[in-house]
This record gives sequence, C-alpha cells and structure tokens, in this order.
Amino acid sequence: MAKKMDALNAKLQDFIAEQKIFFVATAMKEGRINLSPKGMDSLRVLNENQLIWLNLTGSGNETAAQLLESNRMTIMMCAFEGNPLILRLYGSAKIYHPRDKEFEAYIKHFPANTGARQIFDMHIEMVQTSCGFAVPLMEFKEERTILKDWAEKKGKEGIQDYWKEKNTISLDGHPTGIFDK
Repeated sequence: MAKKMDALNAKLQDFIAEQKIFFVATAMKEGRINLSPKGMDSLRVLNENQLIWLNLTGSGNETAAQLLESNRMTIMMCAFEGNPLILRLYGSAKIYHPRDKEFEAYIKHFPANTGARQIFDMHIEMVQTSCGFAVPLMEFKEERTILKDWAEKKGKEGIQDYWKEKNTISLDGHPTGIFDK
C-alpha cells in the first residue's frame, strides 16, 4: 500500500496544489514535538525536491525554534475530497526571515499578507504515499479570514510588537531567532 520515492512526480505536485490544509512536524532531540496545521494558500512546490511555505504570525513559533537545533521536517497532506491519499514529505528545511534576501525572492510566490513571519525552504529527501482509506470525506467550505484580518488591523509595527511578546521563545524555552541578525 505505501510507496516510497525520491522526488515528487507531476501527479503528486498537482495533488499538493489542490490541498487546502497541510500539517508540519518538527522536533528537537529532546522536548515537545511540534505538529501544526497550515492553510491559507501558503505552500508552493518549486521543483520535484523543493517546496516553500509561508509561515504566518501565530501564538507560537515552535517550528523556527526547533529547526535551529535540527533541520528535520515532515509535511503531511491527506485527501479529504476525491480519491483517498496520504502524502508525507520528509526532508530538511531552512528558515528565511523578512531581513533575508531569500525571503524577498520567495515572498513573490504568495499573496500579500501582513502577518508573513518566515518562509521555510524544504529540501525533500523522501516522498511517501499511502492509501488514506480511513481518512473521512469532508467538503471544503471556505478559508477563514480571521488571521489575515487580525494581522492587517495590527499593521506591520503591531505585528513586530506581537513577535517580541509571543514569538521569541518556544514552549520549551528555546530562542526562535526571529530577531537575530
């Protein structure tokens, strides 16, 4: 049932483009494992072994803190509509902040969002598919606009203040690097 590949084929790239939600997992050698749902048109496949995703401002910044210690990342998607499928992407990731030239190059791939916090650049080392037969069928209704509206209301300075208050240290007390040079 499960298949392993070294890269994304065209069919899987099309599958990714259709998804409304994906899940990101990272972990340090010790401490909590971070598993986060992501959405809002924030993922792009650049080629068969590279993708980027735009990380928006949230209540924590665990992924960034954990990648500073270990650059391992797993992304998972599953089909809630159409043919069943679970797709897992295993690889290593780099973090780019608004201060980085790579951020400026990659941000052009996404719709404008005041809450843009980082871009993660993932090199895909292994692709795994599995059946997804037990994943429920659910119908997509619409994107929530709450996070985007909140960020726009705060504005760029308000977002920076929020980062200082909520996004500099992880749950386990590790720095996130959000303001490092």
